[in-house]
Amino acid sequence: MAGRHFLFVPGPTNVPDRVQRAMLVAMEDHRSSKFPELTLPLFEDLKKVFKSTDGQVFIFPSSGTGAWEASLSNTLSPGDKVLASRFGQFSHLWIDLAQRLGLDVQVLEEEWGTGVKPDKIEAILRDDKSHQIKAVLAVHNETATGVTSDIGAVRKAIDAAGHPALLYVDGVSSIGSLDFRADEWRVDLAVAGSQKGLMLPAGLGIVCVSPRALAASKTAGLKRVYFDFADQIKANATGYFPYTPPLPLLYGLRESLRILFEEKLEHVYERHHVLAGGVRAAVKAWGLHPCAKESKWDSDTVTAIVVPQGINGADVIDAAYRRYNLSLGAGLSQVAGKVFRIGHLGDLNDLMVLGAIAGAEMAMRDVGIDITLGSGVGAAQTHFRSTVLAKEKKPTEQERFAEVHPEGVLND
Repeated sequence: MAGRHFLFVPGPTNVPDRVQRAMLVAMEDHRSSKFPELTLPLFEDLKKVFKSTDGQVFIFPSSGTGAWEASLSNTLSPGDKVLASRFGQFSHLWIDLAQRLGLDVQVLEEEWGTGVKPDKIEAILRDDKSHQIKAVLAVHNETATGVTSDIGAVRKAIDAAGHPALLYVDGVSSIGSLDFRADEWRVDLAVAGSQKGLMLPAGLGIVCVSPRALAASKTAGLKRVYFDFADQIKANATGYFPYTPPLPLLYGLRESLRILFEEKLEHVYERHHVLAGGVRAAVKAWGLHPCAKESKWDSDTVTAIVVPQGINGADVIDAAYRRYNLSLGAGLSQVAGKVFRIGHLGDLNDLMVLGAIAGAEMAMRDVGIDITLGSGVGAAQTHFRSTVLAKEKKPTEQERFAEVHPEGVLND
């Protein structure tokens, strides 16, 4: 099919042309004296994305699932009690991984379409007088349902309970796209993956680890080999890895970080909020509703759209792919067939999102959903125009300077 494929799943995301070119490198000696020139800045720059000065970043050749396992296996012991909320496929899978590692997981079942409930966490931790619970697991952005949880509130809940449990956060579909504050929220282990907001192919599992979690790793009893922090610490100190690293991905990571910093992280977060607002405006214009039960749960990286009764969401996805060269996200587990998902994260802009909305409209009509063609596109256009016009009305730097210093002139 002529033209570019429209990739609007919530990961893997579009890889910018700059990043693709950066990954086209000849193989080199990853033990050379020059290699640390590439790697050492990566560790420091990733800390900026996590908003951490105190943490230590580890880069594993894996998906985010490997980073999940690394975070748990390095800091906990067999039989340790863990508290985790389950409200979507990815929170479920992290819980499953923890159980298979031999951890005793207390599961807080929440309705899909909602997220982590800090008040429940606080109540349970208050009752845990002997501090048997060693960890709290929270998924920041549940990709299956398009729900974002308030991690800052989770930290406040743990503090209010006066509990020493470590805080583990899955930020795979949020870090690099949504505001994330590892130090401020005192996140002990934050997990990211390369294929979402970092705009790379899958293949890098990244963990930002607090000093408290590093201290816990020295006495943790779970077995680990490939994911051992100790091996990484020893090798990373001088810019190397304990095993062969994925060179092209590291070069791609360097370029993707440059792109994020050029745009400025706060602008990246604002852009994602605007794009998400356009998609949500389209959903409302269609007469449909998101899987997220309340607006406070709305994700700025993915929207799961509930299809009408009698319609299979998989049919919408299939029609979009076969007829219009558009990839939409599928419903998973409890919401399989009930939703389709539009991913709006990574290397995207307003017009690209409008294309996805238009394709989704045609696919929905094709499978019998009674929507008005163009209604969602028009609603999103109105939303995007309003944000552009609002930006244009902001005072210039010269005007802002004149307000503060009416006697002076700002020189370029």
